[in-house]
Amino acid sequence: MSHAAPAHKRILLKLSGEALMGSDAFGINHATIVRMVQEIAEVTRLGVQVAVVIGGGNIFRGVAGGAVGMDRATADYMGMLATVMNALALADAMNKQALVARVMSAIAIEQVVEPYVRPKALQYLEEGKVVIFAAGTGNPFFTTDTAAALRGAEIGAEVVLKATKVDGVYTADPQKDPTATRYAKLSFDEAMARNLGIMDATAFALCRDQRLPVRVFSIIKHGAFKRVVMGEDEGTLVYV
Repeated sequence: MSHAAPAHKRILLKLSGEALMGSDAFGINHATIVRMVQEIAEVTRLGVQVAVVIGGGNIFRGVAGGAVGMDRATADYMGMLATVMNALALADAMNKQALVARVMSAIAIEQVVEPYVRPKALQYLEEGKVVIFAAGTGNPFFTTDTAAALRGAEIGAEVVLKATKVDGVYTADPQKDPTATRYAKLSFDEAMARNLGIMDATAFALCRDQRLPVRVFSIIKHGAFKRVVMGEDEGTLVYV
């Protein structure tokens, strides 16, 4: 029996910091991060090049109370540092699973992680290493969704895979409205017109302008990541 080839050769996986919490209130849940890494490892074994952009909400949530009234740029830099902590944890879990991971930071912390240099990132991907992009874009006022769109475009990813807790984009909140239905695919213009809040406007506009499709899927649903990479009907595809 011949195995189907993956639908994508190079992908950008956007993980929220909250996805690492599992059922915890904040922080990193060990079992959750191990399971995620196993799913990523399964995809890399298919020969797919994987880059990851990670958020910091799980760590920043723990200090958010203290950030009330703080200067927005300062709070954003704290959030960037939280993403570096998550990236280190993710890389450590990957290395324990015999995956070679490299963390590249948009802000210079050279004793801890290497700086983001595009040709180096491309070299790592070609070598089959997983590249984890930390510290967002390195600028305040931009989200990690925008970082995912930016890095995805820079590395020539074929698709941005936005991992969430819901298995796609729905007509309404599926937890509140039992009649809500999942969109199999949507154009960027439709998604913007319906104000579906898939990504922030800057990230969304960047993906649309660069003709970079976005697929929203559930990271909680076992095997969903692999099904997306294989091109199966999983989650919601947003395309130009």
